[in-house]
Amino acid sequence: LMASYLVRLRDELATRGATCPLYLIHSGGGLMSVESAAAFPVRLVESGPAGGAIFAADLAARYGRDRVLSYDMGGTTAKIALIEDFTPATAKTFEVDRTARFKKGSGMPISIPVIEMIEIGAGGGSIASVDSLGQIRIGPHSAGSEPGPASYGRGGLDATVTDANVQLGRLHADTFGAKDIDLSSALAAEALMRSVGDRLGLSAADAARGVAEVVDENMTNAARVHAVENGKDLAGYSMIAFGGGGPLHAGRLLDKLGLDELIVPPDAGVGSAVGFLRAPFAYEAVRSFYTSTVDFDIDGANRVLTELTDEAMAFVREGTEADVSVERQVAMRYKGQGWEIPVRLGDASFDHMAAELLGAEFTKAYEEFFGRAIDDLAIEAVSWSVRVASVVDAPTPVELSTNGTEVAAPNHRTMYDPISGVDADAAVVERTSLSAGDQVRGPAVIVEEQTTTVLASHHAATMQEDGTVLIHRADAGSPGVDA
Repeated sequence: LMASYLVRLRDELATRGATCPLYLIHSGGGLMSVESAAAFPVRLVESGPAGGAIFAADLAARYGRDRVLSYDMGGTTAKIALIEDFTPATAKTFEVDRTARFKKGSGMPISIPVIEMIEIGAGGGSIASVDSLGQIRIGPHSAGSEPGPASYGRGGLDATVTDANVQLGRLHADTFGAKDIDLSSALAAEALMRSVGDRLGLSAADAARGVAEVVDENMTNAARVHAVENGKDLAGYSMIAFGGGGPLHAGRLLDKLGLDELIVPPDAGVGSAVGFLRAPFAYEAVRSFYTSTVDFDIDGANRVLTELTDEAMAFVREGTEADVSVERQVAMRYKGQGWEIPVRLGDASFDHMAAELLGAEFTKAYEEFFGRAIDDLAIEAVSWSVRVASVVDAPTPVELSTNGTEVAAPNHRTMYDPISGVDADAAVVERTSLSAGDQVRGPAVIVEEQTTTVLASHHAATMQEDGTVLIHRADAGSPGVDA
């Protein structure tokens, strides 16, 4: 089925004059040929969100942020990934169709290399409802693009996250990017009353606040869970927000997670697509092969790594003859454990010292994850992988600064401010009107065609030289700010 679709897509593009090679991004964050994708279609699962993680990793390297939380919110879902040392975290398996939110093991595992992220049903089109306990629930059902949120005026009746943002003044018909959609605040209010307000005895405004707070808390909790599952503390991380809905909600997540810095890059609304353009040709080959430090199979391990390297190299060479990097890894555990941790391998072949050296590397990695190693237990190696990727030029470094001069906003509108808990007179600023060093103080919205960035009353946004918006919490007398 997938092979037929991909071939038709390639042929149709060619008939329309697009004669350049066609490549697709895969779940591991690299490009692959149509032939490879047709042979292994499962590797296209979650390929779209992988582009977002590549986009965030490129920005992390550009701005010198070695610990980043990537936050991508679109129309149906929100995706959160961790970027460390300018590289997204990866995994060798991926779960689909989880029956319990955030719970590992509750879905069907697929054994493919993926960029590790957590994804929840919290997008602009996610439907708000009230459960039997009188609690507001968001998703997993979505209004989709047709009919879309009630405020689109295309027949949608259920309240969505977008409708809540319209009611709260974060989105407005005058500054909404889609020119063919005339946002209706009246339809948004009616839907919020029908789905939430009437059932809970709330006004449309209070229903919208409840919907917004629940969806923000859901995403915040997802970020916390993802960090804990990966043994990370989010203190000191920077957030990079993109997707059509990401900048709308990122400021609130910044506060809830206790982070200090939010980066909204240019082209944030299409960040995943930009990530596709920055992805390398890459392929990761994985194979199970059991051995242990008690009786290490030197020849078997060398053979597996050689075969995996040849396999990955062949896939990459289908798309490019550029220089490549080769990364080798083995999943290891103590005897009796049911889970493994990754251990990076060098380029050299194994020799008679392999068991001792691998044991030392595993012990070091285990201590980094869990604080202490376990003595007198055999160590097992169960899964091996080799990733071959074309070498991508490093981005030009950009120095970010919070120093700036506050600019006067030409327009204002009423918008709910979650910090003061009341409706406030919010500045409305066109992103394209800002120059490097210009600063916008909240409450405010920075509008553009692809998305809207919301600033609460204690946020300040400073335009950078490359068009990025840097947001931080700032009091009226913060140093480095010229009033």
